Amino acid sequence: MTSTLIIIVGLLIYVAVYFLYGRRVATNVAKLDAKAKTPAHRLYDGVDYVPTRWPVVFGHHFASIAGAGPIVGPIVGVTWGWVPAILWVWFGNAFIGAVHDFMAIVASIRYDGRSIQWVAGEVMKPRVSVIFGIFVWIAMVLIIAAFTNVVSGLFISIPSVATASIFFIIIAVLVGYLLYWKKQNLVAVTVLGLVLLIGGILLAQVLPIYLDRTAWLLALFVYILIAAALPVTILLQPRDYLNAYILIVFLAVGGVAFLIINQPLNWPGFTYFSAHTIAGQPSPFWPTVPLIIACGSLSGFHAIVGSGTTSKMLDNEMSALRIGYGGMLMEGFLSTIVITSLGVFGLQAAGVTAGQVGVAGWVPLAIAHFSEAYAMGTNQAFGMAMDFGMTFASLTVCAFALTSLDTTARLGRFAWQDILGRVVSPAGQAGGAYKFFTQRWIASLIAAGIGVYMATTDTFVALWVGFGAANQMLAAVALMASCIFSTRVLRAGRICWVTMIPAFFLWITVFSAMVWYVIVMMGVVGPLTLGFMVVMIVLSVILLIEAISALKAGPMK
Repeated sequence: MTSTLIIIVGLLIYVAVYFLYGRRVATNVAKLDAKAKTPAHRLYDGVDYVPTRWPVVFGHHFASIAGAGPIVGPIVGVTWGWVPAILWVWFGNAFIGAVHDFMAIVASIRYDGRSIQWVAGEVMKPRVSVIFGIFVWIAMVLIIAAFTNVVSGLFISIPSVATASIFFIIIAVLVGYLLYWKKQNLVAVTVLGLVLLIGGILLAQVLPIYLDRTAWLLALFVYILIAAALPVTILLQPRDYLNAYILIVFLAVGGVAFLIINQPLNWPGFTYFSAHTIAGQPSPFWPTVPLIIACGSLSGFHAIVGSGTTSKMLDNEMSALRIGYGGMLMEGFLSTIVITSLGVFGLQAAGVTAGQVGVAGWVPLAIAHFSEAYAMGTNQAFGMAMDFGMTFASLTVCAFALTSLDTTARLGRFAWQDILGRVVSPAGQAGGAYKFFTQRWIASLIAAGIGVYMATTDTFVALWVGFGAANQMLAAVALMASCIFSTRVLRAGRICWVTMIPAFFLWITVFSAMVWYVIVMMGVVGPLTLGFMVVMIVLSVILLIEAISALKAGPMK
């Protein structure tokens, strides 16, 4: 198998799935309406509800859902071989992830841009919203912990990426100022932003920033706290919009490069069913694969983004398909390129052989050399300088991880506010304590503080798997909520198999993996991570029972 064939097959699958399956779901299940007034128009507030052109919303949504997940997950997942990894990505994209993302946005639009956990409380029982909200909040904390680890590690291993990331933030604020305050032309501002970004990458190579891990963790904490509480137009939207172009270039250049070089994949198609993937422990491909390959295949975090920020910015319902469904497929293509580049160059560059899969500690080597693998491919295809290629690839990972960090803190704020809003009586909500703990800076501080603290107490792989478990069970529960919404509201009591089958398949898989994790990792990971896992196991059972009960209840009146 060559890199050219993998890229072509991946592209054909994604185009076919979007036009033959995605459009059918949009028409027959979601029943999108171009004339419907979206929440962004009806509830405009200038902070969260802001009608925005679909390319800008796509940039925000895609940058937020992508993060480092579709890159880091497949890097670790090739322990089982490149064939199982890429099949899980393609299968998950087509029948689980894309439907999940799209339907979460649709459900949120129909309920005033409210979160998927709030929608779950409406189509099931009110207490479900609280339980779901707790689950979401735990997931957001774990994501903050995992991605903080990724970013700080990148900043330390490749200091030029830290400089480029700081330049990127400054450029994004400038772009936001020109677009929203000065009302400048979108195309002109976009070109300016991208030119400045290229200059920033070049300049970063001669101005690296060297700090230790503690200093970077503190800096990241301050950054995500500020970014999460600011209005979306100051940093979130413009930075995510530019991020989309970075990833498009990354995908285009990488995809074409591996088409041109047509190199065979040197890494084995299949290694071991129980490779030493998770913290050096024998990890069976099923059911543990979703704990590792999350965002590149499917991700519950996407439902929180789609129903937390994206749905509040949609200018027209019809954009939900290209943003929700199309965005997930594009993320899958990113993971396809990652797996291809590693199969051709990455593991070879890292000095890892098939016989070393079972050796604890090989995973960090593979992650450290992914950027080198990408640079080697672009160098052979286009003659791109290795230093520039490595900085660009690393900035792509880092830029999306930073986006996920501040978006996650914002979504953690939403989840925290939803929970307290449900459990505190209307009379109590007038009190000072309620207002203090739901104030946007305090609510963001709580999620960010706990997440960054966890990043200091556990290893990368332990946190990544904890994030993966929360993330994938979140996807199963969000799919169940979408299934109940589409069954009881959109289809007047007729079962929506498009969402039901993947929801229950995923629940069984992830639940089994979480039980395995608690049994095998006891004494290996920190008590806070293990405690969160036990809580999520209990909550997932309760949510399953509530979902089955709601499906039996028939159509909503």
